[in-house]
Amino acid sequence: MLFTDLSSERIVNAFSKRGFRIIRQGKHIGMSDGTRRIIIPRHKRINPYTLKSIVKDAGLTDEQFKSLI
Repeated sequence: MLFTDLSSERIVNAFSKRGFRIIRQGKHIGMSDGTRRIIIPRHKRINPYTLKSIVKDAGLTDEQFKSLI
């Protein structure tokens, strides 16, 4: 499943619900849950394929991420 029209702010909020915390900010937002690290580009609209890769790197399925949004 591809997600469209999600901003970096909504994505950060979704991963925060899963236990990820912001560890670095700049052009990209770095988040970690203690074992995994993810990097989220700071944009108003994230490319769906980029988001799918971020969700995979976080160890989540599409359905798990969808429930966090």
